[in-house]
Amino acid sequence: MLFSKPACDYLIVGLGNPGSKYEKTRHNVGFRAVDLLAKELGCKIDKGKFQGLLGQAAYNGKKLLLLKPQTYMNLSGQSVRQAAAFYKLPPERILVLFDDISLAPGRLRVRAEGSAGGHNGIKSIIAELGSQNFPRVKIGVGAKPHPDYDLADWVLSSFSAQEEKALAPALERAGEAALCLLERGVPEAANRFNGAV
Repeated sequence: MLFSKPACDYLIVGLGNPGSKYEKTRHNVGFRAVDLLAKELGCKIDKGKFQGLLGQAAYNGKKLLLLKPQTYMNLSGQSVRQAAAFYKLPPERILVLFDDISLAPGRLRVRAEGSAGGHNGIKSIIAELGSQNFPRVKIGVGAKPHPDYDLADWVLSSFSAQEEKALAPALERAGEAALCLLERGVPEAANRFNGAV
């Protein structure tokens, strides 16, 4: 068919906030991880569509779409829903990489599904898709230094030099975990990468 849209097997989403002032904050590790994955796959995430930035890549015969929503974190689901609807992808084929304050910097956790756990980006995606059955790779960014510390201030803060050192390999391994998940399923990816430093 002359005007048929390109096929896509999986949508890989990195969560974050657009703009240079947020670039190195805890909330933006999803952006950073998916950028590294794009580099590994030899593509750029630079095409504006679905209220986000897109990149297309192939991996072992699978067609991948890499997405960085540009809506700000709390509305990330709008961008994800538009891309998923266009490519007719069920939630099970949407993989999200994002920050998790319950994990130390450098730690990863692969999950098949689950609640938002207080993460506004995930909350938005669940609301827009009407499902929480999408796989995810959580990237540790460290817990608040004190229970009374404002959560928004914490996730919008930058990492210390020591934390950055711990985080760097985890950002690369998050992309590896995503590809492992697509190839071999959640159980094997979780077995290989959960708790990885």
